[in-house]
Amino acid sequence: MTHYRPPEGRPVSKHLPFGDRRDAPWYGQSIVSVRQFTRSDLEYVFGVAHEMREMVGRIGSFDLLKGKLLANLFYEPSTRTASSFMAAMQRLGGTVIPINEVHYSSVSKGESLPDTIRTLEAYADCIVLRHPQMGAAAEAARVARKPIINAGDGVGEHPTQALLDLFTIAMELGRYAPSRGLALDGLTVTMLGDLRYGRTVHSLARLLSQFGVTLNLVSPAILKMPEHIKDELDKAGVTWREADSLEAILGQSDVLYVTRVQKERFEDEATYLGVKDAYVVTPETLRGARDEMVLMHPFPRVGEISYEVDKDPRAAYFRQMENGMYVRMALLAMVLGKA
Repeated sequence: MTHYRPPEGRPVSKHLPFGDRRDAPWYGQSIVSVRQFTRSDLEYVFGVAHEMREMVGRIGSFDLLKGKLLANLFYEPSTRTASSFMAAMQRLGGTVIPINEVHYSSVSKGESLPDTIRTLEAYADCIVLRHPQMGAAAEAARVARKPIINAGDGVGEHPTQALLDLFTIAMELGRYAPSRGLALDGLTVTMLGDLRYGRTVHSLARLLSQFGVTLNLVSPAILKMPEHIKDELDKAGVTWREADSLEAILGQSDVLYVTRVQKERFEDEATYLGVKDAYVVTPETLRGARDEMVLMHPFPRVGEISYEVDKDPRAAYFRQMENGMYVRMALLAMVLGKA
């Protein structure tokens, strides 16, 4: 495995509470990048997530993480990621310290990220961190003695979102079953919208590069996928192409992954206004799509998918959100030694 480990001299966990398993896969590990996950790791995660989904369907909640405490530390606004981690922890019987307005905390007094992390790990067993600075999660993991889970670091990565996205693709297209494993080779995935600043597509592209997929990258010229991501795709042998139009590509796509143009990433509002409505998916758009295509979006949406599309059975984005809870339940159980 290629899991992230803190620097030498910093133990993964100083204490081993009763019931925790030192030999459990991912026990005490931080999750900061999708680069940590091999194909076998993905099958393991999805196996645990599948089991979590079955258990929630049968009994709702259980005491797997009873006595454990999660700190949700969000320096940026969040609805789905923050609430799904809270729901995941509570479904597993644990409790949560929600810190969603960091500007009201000691950070407003100038407290550094390392000091904030060291403070919270004195109270919690695991910390979920969203931060506007790329690399913040890795910095936090370097100083932490408890697991750090990256919930988005600036324009860098969003590994848990990418994991739930991949799980959704596999489940929607019948490409995963516990008895058969994960089979994503041969798929064509089209990413549409803001590929420059969209950390969700950066992480998902990296995960997909482990499979024999074709990637279509459709965006305005100023929002193309960053060169370093495309270089990684080349090194992995992924077939990809860029386009500024969806029309010719849609009919060959197994997955259409739509992202919003992120106003908060633009310094110039005029530039944002010039591209924010570059692509809008409507029922008319989907007439050119395959009947079995999967339409996804990490949300929030701000007009790039019309509400009329919600009725289309190919629209998987609300099922995608639900899958996020199961995947995050799996990750929490894994890093806390209960999977």
